[in-house]
Amino acid sequence: MVIDAHQHFWQYDPVRDAWIDDSMQVIRRDFFPEHLEPILASNGVHGCVAVQADQSENETAFLLDLADKHPFIKGVVGWTDLRSPNVRERLAAYTAHPKLKGFRHIVQGEPDNNFLLGEAFCNGIAALAEFGFTYDILVYPKQLAATAAFVEKFPDHRFAIDHVAKPDFKTGALDEWAAYMRRIAKAPNVYCKLSGLVTEADWQHWQQEHFEPFLDVVLECFGPNRLMFGSDWPVCLLAAEYAQVKNIIVSYIGKLSTAEQNNIMGGNAISFYHL
Repeated sequence: MVIDAHQHFWQYDPVRDAWIDDSMQVIRRDFFPEHLEPILASNGVHGCVAVQADQSENETAFLLDLADKHPFIKGVVGWTDLRSPNVRERLAAYTAHPKLKGFRHIVQGEPDNNFLLGEAFCNGIAALAEFGFTYDILVYPKQLAATAAFVEKFPDHRFAIDHVAKPDFKTGALDEWAAYMRRIAKAPNVYCKLSGLVTEADWQHWQQEHFEPFLDVVLECFGPNRLMFGSDWPVCLLAAEYAQVKNIIVSYIGKLSTAEQNNIMGGNAISFYHL
């Protein structure tokens, strides 16, 4: 099966979704399963993992409701307040939803680069492991030092680095990012999503070769059994159509064995998220 390990749905709200600024008009609208399903079908994708875009439990409920109604949504990565003293109570309640696979916090938006290492947050991460939930790590390169220390703190928990940690494709500067990614990848419990590439590049002028040095790094250090294809639809529409985004990864991994390609395009997501 081909699985898109990272995409979003939303009913556009100009206040809640204020991050969608004037340069992002193309995604200033609703995006629902009925919009995505034919795109997946035409691109040979059999299912997806819907990831939170808003930090609220209403968002988690919204995604779970969509997943219940649409079988092609194989899993949900939601949000709950992992710093709450009641986090275990909330997670226990969420175990009633078999399609809820994990959680994410928008750490890239936190002013403290060491947010991941906060005591209350780490207490919440420890609770996730108790209930069998994964955690998606959304960070910028400036937060990778904390990310490395964070994953080393939880050697038995399943983590996924979203969007290859958003390196600077525009300048091609990769040395510091690569050093941290190699350190992070030493933890065998950490996977990496090949997603969100085009939106960190020059939206109008990106080329396949802009991504390949960075993809070389993550393939080298994570290997083909811990990489997952993700589209980041609809955010990707700022810079590319779905087929273009998928083709970046398909073209790049064409040099690998069929089994390795199948793992990156779906098998690893099925394994990581227990789809």
